[in-house]
Amino acid sequence: MLYVLLKYLIGPFVALFLRPIVYGQQNLRIKGKAIIICNHRSMMDPIILALVTPRIIHFMAKKEIFRTKVGALFFRLVHVFPVNRKNTDLVSLKSALTVLDKGKVFGIFPEGKREVSDSLDEFERGTAFFAIRSGAPVIPVYIHPDAARRFRPVLIVGKPIDISSIVANANRSSMIDVVTDELADSIDALRLELEEIYCE
Repeated sequence: MLYVLLKYLIGPFVALFLRPIVYGQQNLRIKGKAIIICNHRSMMDPIILALVTPRIIHFMAKKEIFRTKVGALFFRLVHVFPVNRKNTDLVSLKSALTVLDKGKVFGIFPEGKREVSDSLDEFERGTAFFAIRSGAPVIPVYIHPDAARRFRPVLIVGKPIDISSIVANANRSSMIDVVTDELADSIDALRLELEEIYCE
């Protein structure tokens, strides 16, 4: 409820200030369960994604932002749940899979932390696990880092990725690594595509 109120009462003013430019926004209009993956450049990234995505996104975030009672309550009310990035967190894994099992949208930044350079950091393997376990299509998004520094975000959204064919052709022992590489390549391809748009 709070998520919806913030998006539709405050969101328009934030959007007016940020004036995000979105290429491929139609790819975010998907029904049923889905995983949105995105490179991570600033603390504004989740807000930007929430503004341009029609449906509610359930984000996973580092547990440190849940330290205070007020902070923990707020983030839970806007559909953010904590994850321990240093150790395997079975509770957060279950929370993410429950979101997807209910046919909702799960958002995650596969790099696991903010990366301020133009290059992508190595993807964490958890994203591939969620995609394989849930069978949900994965929607890749790339936010241009230079645009973020100019306070006008520019992002490009790729077509949903059905990983079922990737999984079918991968060895069980290497499945997660293969899917992880495929997802990283999808974000990198969007990066190159957006660079071409900027050069035109």
